[in-house]
Amino acid sequence: MNAQDLGTIAVIGGTGAEGSGLARRWVKAGLQVVIGSRRHEKGARMAAELSAELNGAPITGTDNLSAAQQADVVVLSVPYESQQTILASIQPALPDKILLTIVAPLLGKKKGRYTPPAGGSAAMEAQAQVGADVTVVAAFQNVGAHHLQDDQHDIDCDVLVCGNKRAAREVAVALAEAAGMRGIHAGALQNAAVAEGLTPLLISINTIYKTRSAGIRITGLAL
Repeated sequence: MNAQDLGTIAVIGGTGAEGSGLARRWVKAGLQVVIGSRRHEKGARMAAELSAELNGAPITGTDNLSAAQQADVVVLSVPYESQQTILASIQPALPDKILLTIVAPLLGKKKGRYTPPAGGSAAMEAQAQVGADVTVVAAFQNVGAHHLQDDQHDIDCDVLVCGNKRAAREVAVALAEAAGMRGIHAGALQNAAVAEGLTPLLISINTIYKTRSAGIRITGLAL
């Protein structure tokens, strides 16, 4: 699948470090991206900043609902604590679309210790909230935001993609490749609990080894 054929990608919460980092890489790869934020002005300001940094590359910004309405694929990049509220605000724009969540729940006082959310995973909670008319896929939970911000950095990390429909997972795989990474089909959406749980594990590894670059690599694949 060619990522340029995916249409418009809305990054909800695209003013944050991870969302804006992915947006930066996708725009540089020639994708059509719209930045969403709680306030139109903030989304538009981030889009203008990214465009200026990328030599005038076309990118727009607006509020979350307007961004989702314009999109063919909606990427959810918000803190876990905001997920339910943000999804409720963009719900009218989601039916018959793919919702790609990159949310990793970091619960409790110590972010390096995994605590599963009540619904099993953030991705499964998202699917339960938005309903069967929306196809939820989970990806990018294990990629450091600071590396995404540096579009010259070669990210040494695979992207685990979980979702119940292979065609939807292919969309996330294409977006991973457009961002300079290898997307790996990792099975059903239920498996997103494992991918999300790897995030606090990687935080612990980074802390123990005093690095910021720990990532996941899947070996033994002839891709």
